[in-house]
Amino acid sequence: MGDSNPPGSDLLKTVLEPLLEDFQYWFARSRKFLETERLSFMSEQEQSALLLRVKQAQDELSTAKMLFTATDGQVGIDMAMINPWHQLVTECWHVSMRFHQARPA
Repeated sequence: MGDSNPPGSDLLKTVLEPLLEDFQYWFARSRKFLETERLSFMSEQEQSALLLRVKQAQDELSTAKMLFTATDGQVGIDMAMINPWHQLVTECWHVSMRFHQARPA
C-alpha cells in the first residue's frame, strides 16, 4: 500500500497554509480600513472600487482555503490566482501608507 501523502504535500501545507492566512489577515485589515476611513486623495468611486476588489479577493481566498482544507492540503493554488492577491495587498499597503503620511503628526 502506498503513502497516502504524496511527496511535497507537507511542503505545500508548510508554505501555502501560512500564506493563505497572511492574505486573509491583510484583506480583512484592508477592508476595515477602507470601510472606516475617508481617503481624501481618492475619489469615493475609487475607494469603493478598491473596497469591492478586496471583498472579491476575500471571497476567492475563502473558496481556495475551503478547497485546501477539504483536500487536507493536497491541492495547490495556481500562481495566476496568487499574484493578483499579492498585487492587491501591495496596493492597499501603499494606500494606507499614503493616508498615514498625509495625516498631521
